[in-house]
Amino acid sequence: MQNTVESLKYFIPRKNVWRTRLILLLSFIMFDYTATLAFCSAPIFEGNIYARAFMETFGIGLGLTLFNIITTTPLYLIFSVDSHMIRLPPKIAKLTNPVVDGIFAWFIAGVRFNGATSWFWSAPPVARQVTGAALYLILILILIKR
Repeated sequence: MQNTVESLKYFIPRKNVWRTRLILLLSFIMFDYTATLAFCSAPIFEGNIYARAFMETFGIGLGLTLFNIITTTPLYLIFSVDSHMIRLPPKIAKLTNPVVDGIFAWFIAGVRFNGATSWFWSAPPVARQVTGAALYLILILILIKR
């Protein structure tokens, strides 16, 4: 029983920079999820072909929910395990943290912000993605206070 409880701790992120990143990225994912649920009247209007396939198979609400659970679970597990395992020396962390945040800003927050705002903002996709990435970076700088 003790081993089971001990191993379950890796499923809950530690209170450090990884938890802050996870919460911020999950908020971008939830923004995309709720905007798509609110504005998508038919699966054909969804731009992501994988999400569209889930929506066509299971319906808009259930399909979008399943798609987001499937795509977000690996991210959550990586953040949870990394928050317990990775402890970089301060000099290396000063170099790697901005790179990690830049990657998360562009590939997760920016893409999700672009997807969410595409329903109601007619700006070019790159402009929406840059806006989402910049918003993530500003928020992470405020929340982490490096």
